[in-house]
Amino acid sequence: MKALQFTAQDTAEMVDLPVPDIADDEVLVALRAVGVCHSDIELLEGRYIIPFSYPIIPGHEWAGEVVRVGAKVTDFAPGDRVVGECVIGLDHFGFSISGAGAEFFVTKSAWLHEVPANVSWTNAALVEPFSVAYGALRKAGNVDASDVVVVLGAGPIGLMIAAASAALGATTIVVEPSESRRDAAIALGAHSAVAPEDIVAKLAELSGGRGADVVLEASGRPEVMAQALELAAFQGRVIYVGIDVGRDAPAKLGLIQSKELFITGLIGAPGAWPATLRFLSTTGLDLSSLVTGRFDLADSLKAIEAAHDRTVTIKAHIESSATL
Repeated sequence: MKALQFTAQDTAEMVDLPVPDIADDEVLVALRAVGVCHSDIELLEGRYIIPFSYPIIPGHEWAGEVVRVGAKVTDFAPGDRVVGECVIGLDHFGFSISGAGAEFFVTKSAWLHEVPANVSWTNAALVEPFSVAYGALRKAGNVDASDVVVVLGAGPIGLMIAAASAALGATTIVVEPSESRRDAAIALGAHSAVAPEDIVAKLAELSGGRGADVVLEASGRPEVMAQALELAAFQGRVIYVGIDVGRDAPAKLGLIQSKELFITGLIGAPGAWPATLRFLSTTGLDLSSLVTGRFDLADSLKAIEAAHDRTVTIKAHIESSATL
């Protein structure tokens, strides 16, 4: 089978590997679509938040079709359409253990969720990042049409947060310097998308001067993470989704007390996948406009290259129709 493999730091190759065998509790899956995440780029560059080693097959934002099941697997069968969780205890699928960037790959049945019939392969392969976006809103608690929600950053996760927030009925404002990304936010249902220098005035206008009931920080930029405290309303909820390790910025920490803010962070969304799939199926929310580049598995290196250019690419997908 063909596989994308990171063989060393800054070295990605297309390789030929045997189709893997499966244990009694495992499932062999045929790839249908897998997204290239910024975390994959960090893995290739030798940086990730948990230990890993090369060679490794990346790919954690995936959807596929079951082709074989182990003798003890009773909840899935060949032909089932599935997605799989990627944070498994101390291991991360596609990082510390090989992932979905191959024609066929192995998972545990316990990691899998069946994809509803009305959710396309493209939308299914966006479930992993969307689970983070939807999970962040669930963590904020009861987001609805009474809320003004500010999303800081319009990367893929930020755009998905905006789409989910709008679908929940909240007045949703996206803050993003890139005009094309602001346009993408509006297309996904955001009520307003503004440049950073315009957020204070726009928020005052849409909230009646109250501030944001919910602020979701999705840029991972320290100075923006600090600004989240300033944009929140009294007793506002601030959810940190964007990741930064090691940098710092001045922050008005006294606002946490003076505004009685509720603050939390999250990484991944274990436990949120079934609800995420139900949400996508029931709302019919279509996230496919986020996929701005589609590549056959044989062209995976081009997908990696495209994902590096964040000025053009929102999300690159690698697709395969391989069968045994």
